Amino acid sequence: MGFKNTTALRLVKSEDLNHHGTLFAGRCSEWFVESGFIAVAQYLEPHHVVCLKIHGMEFLSPVRPGDIIKFEGQIVLNGKSTLMAHISVINTKKGVKTCDGFMTFCHVDDATRPKMHGIEIIAETEEEKRLQEEAKMVKARDFRS
Repeated sequence: MGFKNTTALRLVKSEDLNHHGTLFAGRCSEWFVESGFIAVAQYLEPHHVVCLKIHGMEFLSPVRPGDIIKFEGQIVLNGKSTLMAHISVINTKKGVKTCDGFMTFCHVDDATRPKMHGIEIIAETEEEKRLQEEAKMVKARDFRS
């Protein structure tokens, strides 16, 4: 299976800000994980998915009140019971990437035990291949035995 892209938009409001008047990292984290979950839901029943690990969420530029940010997500790597998502956050007003990172979700049974999903993610474009290789490096770094 190739990559399936998902998109979610958010308006940054006063209640989303930190003490510097920019987007609070906690709020962005919430939206970031939600976007990854939506990407996984393109492949698996959401009831049987849990977030296992946020590998990183790097802020590249500040987001201000009134900005509209777009969360672009796709599943870039599979394990036996896991799927790894990549999320990019784009400031639509400025046209710049403000944040990106990876997270891993686990397919689980009704008792929340890991369950094989049988999905294979195949990178087709050069950009997909680059993201998949980056995801493999993240996985190797974060899930050392």
